[in-house]
Amino acid sequence: MIPGSQGGVGRRPGPLHGGMVKRDKHLVVANKLDYSRGKRPPVDCILCSVAQDDPRVDNLRLYRHGPFFVTLNLYPYNPGHLMIVPERHITDVRQLEPPEVPELHRLTQVALEVLDAEYHPGGYNVGYNLGPASGASIEHLHLQIVPRYRSEVGFFDILSDSRVIVEEPQVTKERLQRAFAGMAPGLLGTG
Repeated sequence: MIPGSQGGVGRRPGPLHGGMVKRDKHLVVANKLDYSRGKRPPVDCILCSVAQDDPRVDNLRLYRHGPFFVTLNLYPYNPGHLMIVPERHITDVRQLEPPEVPELHRLTQVALEVLDAEYHPGGYNVGYNLGPASGASIEHLHLQIVPRYRSEVGFFDILSDSRVIVEEPQVTKERLQRAFAGMAPGLLGTG
């Protein structure tokens, strides 16, 4: 049984943290299904709304620098799953202005340093999903940074065909906001 659950196999399902419910051998993240079916906040663009501090969207923003901000992924693959997002609405990396390209790359380096210091992952997946066939769920350019861990797939992932996120997103947000505030200015030469 998972800590915090009231259920087990053959028992009544019980609530878990973060809107998850344990049902027999599967974790159900009910709000993710609605999201993947297109039920989203009533805004034109979720990431533009995050940039504008719109109260209608969950704001997991960690840090702002120049024309970019760093935010957590609302549905992370692993703890520390970040996105670096341009403040202005663009949909393709080729729409970045020439001065923005090195700034984005430098902020990516800073994000990797922060994640190394806080989470010590064994590697990263870093990249963009561009175009309608890419799997992107938000039409606003964002660079994904997914920390990877040597032992990230455990028995629960294999046996239940579910992902277990081991840290509450709000805890991740607070932890990484402190880390960015403490490390980024020195790494960017702005502190």
